[in-house]
Amino acid sequence: QVQLVESGGGLVQAGGSLRLSCAASRRTSSPYVMGWFRQPPGKERGFVAAISKFGGSTNYADSVKGRFTISRDNAKNTVYLQMNSLKPEDTALYFCAARPGGDSALSSRTDDYDYWGQGTQVTVSS
Repeated sequence: QVQLVESGGGLVQAGGSLRLSCAASRRTSSPYVMGWFRQPPGKERGFVAAISKFGGSTNYADSVKGRFTISRDNAKNTVYLQMNSLKPEDTALYFCAARPGGDSALSSRTDDYDYWGQGTQVTVSS
């Protein structure tokens, strides 16, 4: 079992930036594929970004390409989401998730991730 804790959310004006962090409770024998998802008020949870086990590959939702960057530091058991040029429509509860196992695909499906954090709120004002 791995616990994930997100931090770094907050209130920011449109055009601003935030960096989210996701810390894992322990180091695993093999790194996991990690993802960020978000859930706007009254909507379903959706994919934002994913990163491969050693950070060599990434995958992004079209809505955040060119504005968000996912990265990881395996020595610190931490994954990051740098969010620039934020828009009001980016307002959501942001979750990180871990995908254990041997499949290395950078999935955008919530069902493919086994471990989830509690989320951190990001609010972008216009």
